[in-house]
Amino acid sequence: MTSPARILVLGYGNPGRLDDGLGPACVGALEELHLPGVALSSDYQLNVEDGERAAAHDVVIFVDAAVDGPEPFSWRLLEPPGPGAPGDAAPLSFSTHHVSPAAVVGLARDMFGGHPAAYVLGIRGYAFNEFGERLSPGAAANLRAAVDFLVDRLRRGDFRRDAAPAVLAAADRESAPTCPGATGGRPASGDCLEASPAGAALRAAALSGSQR
Repeated sequence: MTSPARILVLGYGNPGRLDDGLGPACVGALEELHLPGVALSSDYQLNVEDGERAAAHDVVIFVDAAVDGPEPFSWRLLEPPGPGAPGDAAPLSFSTHHVSPAAVVGLARDMFGGHPAAYVLGIRGYAFNEFGERLSPGAAANLRAAVDFLVDRLRRGDFRRDAAPAVLAAADRESAPTCPGATGGRPASGDCLEASPAGAALRAAALSGSQR
Protein backbone atom coordinates (compact mmCIF):
# COMPACT_ATOMS: atom_id res chain seq x y z
CA MET A 1 0.00 0.00 0.00
CA THR A 2 1.43 3.36 -1.04
CA SER A 3 1.85 5.91 1.74
CA PRO A 4 0.17 9.30 1.25
CA ALA A 5 2.45 12.02 -0.08
CA ARG A 6 3.99 14.34 2.49
CA ILE A 7 3.06 17.83 1.31
CA LEU A 8 4.46 21.22 2.31
CA VAL A 9 2.84 24.53 1.33
CA LEU A 10 5.12 27.56 1.67
CA GLY A 11 3.38 30.93 1.39
CA TYR A 12 5.56 34.01 1.40
CA GLY A 13 5.17 37.77 1.09
CA ASN A 14 4.64 40.85 3.23
CA PRO A 15 1.09 41.11 4.62
CA GLY A 16 1.79 44.76 5.45
CA ARG A 17 2.13 45.66 1.76
CA LEU A 18 -1.42 44.97 0.60
CA ASP A 19 -1.55 42.30 -2.13
CA ASP A 20 2.04 41.24 -1.45
CA GLY A 21 0.49 39.27 1.43
CA LEU A 22 -1.39 36.86 -0.85
CA GLY A 23 1.00 33.98 -0.10
CA PRO A 24 0.58 34.13 3.70
CA ALA A 25 -3.16 34.76 3.24
CA CYS A 26 -3.44 31.53 1.25
CA VAL A 27 -1.66 29.61 4.02
CA GLY A 28 -3.96 31.23 6.58
CA ALA A 29 -7.01 30.03 4.66
CA LEU A 30 -5.61 26.50 4.48
CA GLU A 31 -4.89 26.49 8.22
CA GLU A 32 -8.61 26.82 8.90
CA LEU A 33 -9.31 23.62 6.93
CA HIS A 34 -6.95 21.31 8.89
CA LEU A 35 -6.15 19.21 5.82
CA PRO A 36 -4.51 15.89 6.81
CA GLY A 37 -0.95 15.30 5.63
CA VAL A 38 -0.41 18.94 4.67
CA ALA A 39 2.24 20.99 6.48
CA LEU A 40 1.96 24.77 6.24
CA SER A 41 4.50 27.55 6.62
CA SER A 42 4.45 31.28 5.88
CA ASP A 43 7.00 34.06 6.13
CA TYR A 44 8.00 37.36 4.57
CA GLN A 45 10.39 35.54 2.23
CA LEU A 46 11.86 32.13 1.59
CA ASN A 47 15.00 31.28 3.54
CA VAL A 48 17.70 28.65 3.79
CA GLU A 49 15.82 26.71 6.45
CA ASP A 50 13.03 26.10 3.96
CA GLY A 51 15.41 23.83 2.04
CA GLU A 52 15.58 21.50 5.02
CA ARG A 53 11.79 21.60 5.43
CA ALA A 54 11.27 20.84 1.75
CA ALA A 55 13.67 17.88 1.88
CA ALA A 56 11.42 16.16 4.42
CA HIS A 57 8.44 16.22 2.04
CA ASP A 58 7.44 14.59 -1.22
CA VAL A 59 5.71 17.67 -2.65
CA VAL A 60 6.40 21.33 -1.94
CA ILE A 61 4.11 24.11 -3.19
CA PHE A 62 5.33 27.71 -3.24
CA VAL A 63 2.59 30.35 -3.04
CA ASP A 64 3.35 33.98 -3.85
CA ALA A 65 1.68 37.11 -5.19
CA ALA A 66 2.07 37.76 -8.93
CA VAL A 67 2.37 41.34 -10.16
CA ASP A 68 1.44 40.35 -13.72
CA GLY A 69 0.38 37.31 -15.70
CA PRO A 70 -2.94 35.48 -15.84
CA GLU A 71 -5.89 36.08 -13.58
CA PRO A 72 -6.87 34.78 -11.11
CA PHE A 73 -3.72 32.67 -10.72
CA SER A 74 -1.07 30.58 -12.45
CA TRP A 75 0.01 27.02 -11.66
CA ARG A 76 3.43 25.77 -12.74
CA LEU A 77 5.66 22.78 -12.27
CA LEU A 78 9.06 23.93 -11.04
CA GLU A 79 12.02 22.07 -12.54
CA PRO A 80 15.26 23.60 -11.21
CA PRO A 81 18.22 23.30 -13.58
CA GLY A 82 20.62 20.51 -12.77
CA PRO A 83 24.08 21.11 -11.34
CA GLY A 84 26.31 22.81 -13.89
CA ALA A 85 23.44 23.90 -16.15
CA PRO A 86 23.73 27.36 -17.73
CA GLY A 87 22.50 30.06 -15.40
CA ASP A 88 22.66 27.78 -12.39
CA ALA A 89 25.38 28.41 -9.86
CA ALA A 90 24.21 25.43 -7.81
CA PRO A 91 22.24 26.47 -4.99
CA LEU A 92 24.72 28.89 -3.42
CA SER A 93 23.99 31.69 -5.89
CA PHE A 94 21.56 33.50 -3.57
CA SER A 95 21.89 35.81 -0.60
CA THR A 96 20.62 34.85 2.84
CA HIS A 97 18.15 37.74 2.52
CA HIS A 98 16.31 36.28 -0.43
CA VAL A 99 16.10 32.66 -1.58
CA SER A 100 14.19 31.68 -4.72
CA PRO A 101 11.91 28.61 -5.00
CA ALA A 102 14.47 26.99 -7.30
CA ALA A 103 17.21 27.58 -4.74
CA VAL A 104 15.07 26.05 -1.97
CA VAL A 105 14.57 22.91 -4.06
CA GLY A 106 18.29 22.89 -4.92
CA LEU A 107 19.14 23.07 -1.23
CA ALA A 108 16.71 20.26 -0.45
CA ARG A 109 18.43 18.12 -3.06
CA ASP A 110 22.10 19.01 -2.65
CA MET A 111 22.40 19.66 1.08
CA PHE A 112 19.65 17.58 2.64
CA GLY A 113 19.21 14.66 0.23
CA GLY A 114 15.56 15.38 -0.55
CA HIS A 115 13.85 15.18 -3.93
CA PRO A 116 10.46 16.87 -3.59
CA ALA A 117 8.30 17.59 -6.59
CA ALA A 118 7.84 21.37 -6.64
CA TYR A 119 5.06 23.63 -7.89
CA VAL A 120 4.48 27.38 -7.93
CA LEU A 121 1.07 28.95 -7.37
CA GLY A 122 1.18 32.63 -8.37
CA ILE A 123 -1.92 34.55 -7.25
CA ARG A 124 -2.51 37.73 -9.24
CA GLY A 125 -2.40 40.91 -7.18
CA TYR A 126 -2.88 44.55 -8.10
CA ALA A 127 -1.93 46.82 -5.17
CA PHE A 128 1.68 46.72 -4.00
CA ASN A 129 2.80 50.32 -3.59
CA GLU A 130 1.12 51.22 -0.29
CA PHE A 131 1.24 49.98 3.28
CA GLY A 132 -1.76 48.25 4.82
CA GLU A 133 -2.78 44.79 6.04
CA ARG A 134 -5.59 44.22 3.58
CA LEU A 135 -6.08 42.84 0.09
CA SER A 136 -7.53 44.72 -2.85
CA PRO A 137 -11.00 43.45 -3.89
CA GLY A 138 -9.61 41.86 -7.03
CA ALA A 139 -6.82 40.10 -5.16
CA ALA A 140 -9.28 38.82 -2.54
CA ALA A 141 -11.42 37.29 -5.29
CA ASN A 142 -8.34 35.74 -6.91
CA LEU A 143 -7.30 34.33 -3.53
CA ARG A 144 -10.65 32.57 -3.12
CA ALA A 145 -10.32 30.98 -6.56
CA ALA A 146 -6.71 29.94 -5.86
CA VAL A 147 -7.59 28.40 -2.49
CA ASP A 148 -10.45 26.41 -4.04
CA PHE A 149 -8.12 25.17 -6.75
CA LEU A 150 -5.34 24.27 -4.34
CA VAL A 151 -7.64 22.50 -1.88
CA ASP A 152 -8.94 20.34 -4.72
CA ARG A 153 -5.37 19.48 -5.74
CA LEU A 154 -4.38 18.70 -2.14
CA ARG A 155 -7.35 16.43 -1.56
CA ARG A 156 -6.91 14.58 -4.84
CA GLY A 157 -3.12 14.43 -4.72
CA ASP A 158 -3.17 15.37 -8.40
CA PHE A 159 -0.61 18.13 -8.91
CA ARG A 160 0.84 17.65 -12.39
CA ARG A 161 -2.42 18.16 -14.32
CA ASP A 162 -2.29 21.48 -16.23
CA ALA A 163 1.04 22.38 -14.64
CA ALA A 164 3.35 23.51 -17.44
CA PRO A 165 7.06 23.03 -16.70
CA ALA A 166 9.02 26.12 -15.76
CA VAL A 167 12.79 26.03 -15.38
CA LEU A 168 13.92 28.81 -13.03
CA ALA A 169 17.58 29.54 -12.44
CA ALA A 170 18.40 29.77 -8.75
CA ALA A 171 20.05 33.15 -9.25
CA ASP A 172 17.20 34.66 -11.26
CA ARG A 173 13.78 34.27 -9.67
CA GLU A 174 12.23 36.77 -12.05
CA SER A 175 13.26 34.98 -15.26
CA ALA A 176 10.19 34.25 -17.35
CA PRO A 177 9.82 30.56 -18.30
CA THR A 178 9.27 29.39 -21.82
CA CYS A 179 5.92 27.60 -22.08
CA PRO A 180 5.29 24.75 -24.50
CA GLY A 181 2.83 25.93 -27.13
CA ALA A 182 3.13 29.59 -26.22
CA THR A 183 3.56 32.13 -29.01
CA GLY A 184 5.63 35.27 -29.12
CA GLY A 185 8.73 33.93 -27.37
CA ARG A 186 9.13 34.06 -23.61
CA PRO A 187 5.86 34.90 -21.84
CA ALA A 188 5.41 37.07 -18.80
CA SER A 189 5.82 35.35 -15.43
CA GLY A 190 2.91 33.03 -14.76
CA ASP A 191 1.66 32.74 -18.34
CA CYS A 192 2.32 28.99 -18.51
CA LEU A 193 -1.18 28.19 -17.26
CA GLU A 194 -2.64 29.68 -20.42
CA ALA A 195 -0.20 28.05 -22.83
CA SER A 196 -2.33 24.95 -23.40
CA PRO A 197 -6.04 24.32 -24.05
CA ALA A 198 -6.26 22.51 -20.70
CA GLY A 199 -4.70 25.48 -18.96
CA ALA A 200 -7.12 27.89 -20.63
CA ALA A 201 -10.05 25.75 -19.52
CA LEU A 202 -8.70 25.65 -15.98
CA ARG A 203 -8.32 29.43 -15.94
CA ALA A 204 -11.91 29.89 -17.15
CA ALA A 205 -13.19 27.57 -14.43
CA ALA A 206 -11.21 29.40 -11.79
CA LEU A 207 -12.50 32.74 -12.99
CA SER A 208 -16.04 31.44 -12.70
CA GLY A 209 -15.29 30.31 -9.14
CA SER A 210 -13.86 33.69 -8.19
CA GLN A 211 -17.14 35.37 -9.13
CA ARG A 212 -19.31 33.21 -6.87
